[in-house]
Amino acid sequence: MSTILDTINYPADLRHLSKEELRQVADEIRQYIITTLSSHPGHLASSLGTVELTVALHYVFNTPDDKLVWDVGHQAYAHKIVTGRREQFPTIRTYGGLSGFPRMDESEYDAFGTGHSSTSISAALGMAVASSLQGNSERQHIAVIGDGSMTGGEAFEALNNAGVSKSNILVVLNDNGISIDKAVGGLNRNLTRITASRRYNELKERVWRSLGGDTERGRTCRRVTPFRYLAFLAKTAMLGEANLFEALGFRYFGPIDGHDIGELVETLNKLRAIKGPRLLHIVTKKGKGLREAERNPVIYHAPGRFDATTGQRDVATYVDHPKRYQDVFGEAIIELARQNDKIVAITPAMLTGSSLTEMKKQMPERTFDVGIAEQHAVTFSAGLAAQGMVPFCNIYSSFMQRAIDQVIHDVALQHLPVVMCLDRAGLVGDDGATHHGVFDIAYLRYVPGLTICAPLNENELRSMMFTAQLPGQGPWVIRYPRGEVVANAEWNTTPHEMKAMQVGRGRQLCDGSDVAIVAIGHVGNDAMAAASVLKQQGISAAVYDMRFVKPLDSSILDAIASRGFRRVVTVEDGVRQGGFGSAVAEYFVEKGYQCDIRILGVPDHFVPHGPIPQLHKDCGIDVDSIIMACNEKK
Repeated sequence: MSTILDTINYPADLRHLSKEELRQVADEIRQYIITTLSSHPGHLASSLGTVELTVALHYVFNTPDDKLVWDVGHQAYAHKIVTGRREQFPTIRTYGGLSGFPRMDESEYDAFGTGHSSTSISAALGMAVASSLQGNSERQHIAVIGDGSMTGGEAFEALNNAGVSKSNILVVLNDNGISIDKAVGGLNRNLTRITASRRYNELKERVWRSLGGDTERGRTCRRVTPFRYLAFLAKTAMLGEANLFEALGFRYFGPIDGHDIGELVETLNKLRAIKGPRLLHIVTKKGKGLREAERNPVIYHAPGRFDATTGQRDVATYVDHPKRYQDVFGEAIIELARQNDKIVAITPAMLTGSSLTEMKKQMPERTFDVGIAEQHAVTFSAGLAAQGMVPFCNIYSSFMQRAIDQVIHDVALQHLPVVMCLDRAGLVGDDGATHHGVFDIAYLRYVPGLTICAPLNENELRSMMFTAQLPGQGPWVIRYPRGEVVANAEWNTTPHEMKAMQVGRGRQLCDGSDVAIVAIGHVGNDAMAAASVLKQQGISAAVYDMRFVKPLDSSILDAIASRGFRRVVTVEDGVRQGGFGSAVAEYFVEKGYQCDIRILGVPDHFVPHGPIPQLHKDCGIDVDSIIMACNEKK
């Protein structure tokens, strides 16, 4: 049975439809997303909430000449469907298929690549200024920001700049009250008050019409200083405070229903005719159209496989799943916090992803979700540490990239005992290049005073956490991967006792005489598997679990150099340049050791999305690659 959606290949096809047909095609897009993602997992709830907005934006604006930037990007699935990628949509987040986020090299309709939050306004403003400098003052530049991204510091910086720029930029604030977890902070409360203030919005609309709307008379009246002052007083009286966005220089419109496509089209057409910085506040429902996703938007942010009719998730998605490193962290920090009343937990809007939800339930006064604000999370942690607390600041590895200055200046320089736990270190799989945590060793290794470590298994993670919170420790970084732990059966019965570790000391996992494999973190398990195969091939391999990138265990490296191995192979799940292998090679050079060394790690290019085993193979850090490096002739 043919549908309207079957005839929509590009946005130009939408512009021939009536408003009633637009509503139908929005319903068809929503169902297509639900049906497809039920068996091809991806970011569900966010994209369901922006279907009508997507259709309206492409209907009103002349994309791709008008520039549309999607913040974060996981709310842009409908956008992909109507911009020439409908047939490819079932390949989303699969190896060689569509990216789960906008990518400039994937489509001309993806005006800017987005995977991290709070970047859209800055990018759209830059585009608007460029268009003006190039003599194209009529081009529209639209930034769609939502899912909590407005809490990010970069968004505020961009608003502050854009509001005085007079640039032709429209910010669409998709207000659904949630990011991945529930949105937090003063801005969210302010938006809720604006949304709830019917009196203010009705008065504003009446005044707008009485002054002539978007006519020359209306614009002249609104430019008059007394009118602007009276409008400010009226808003302050009715809301108790000035509208933040208008205070920053934006023309504020809304809030309006983000699922009423007729109102969206009408409003966007009006806004298209207005010049300068504008902000449209829309209210949407994350998970719209699938009852279970509407009820549980956190779980259905990325629910895995589910029944497209009922919304019921595949049992295998959430029942009896193997223990993951994040689960070990979440249980261990509660155990530690019961023993040490100075321990607190901090995360930038990733309570669920970091497995801190249970600690939030049990110890709400000691668990802090600071919103999508990684820089603030680190310095807030530093402030806690400066007053004698022991903060565990849990941030995804790829998100910590945004806070490196705070790590250097606010934590390391002052030698404050902040424990920075980098979840999702290494290659993360289907989220792709924007989320792979492969740079952390390289960008943190040069910072003086840091202790940087990575566990081989869940037991080491527990002991590293225990050691990091002991008195006298400085700043620590503990990196661990996304995925399952190693000794899962053992962990499910009896968690390993947490023990103090000797800082900067590794261990030998097995002895050998031909080659030495020196590994850091979880990939040490692949090193052990490679050593087992090499033994069958008649090659004797010694395997070392270094545990610490900084300080390096010089006693192990001295022993390796003195034993006369014909080759030393280092293995890491981070970038080769400046990483763990580089640190080992630098040490050998500094000591004058003559070693034939092979550094295995992520090569010098951005790694696409795909299954983690496949990406490890592509990057040359899987078991076969380790075996090959050990066998390779000089």
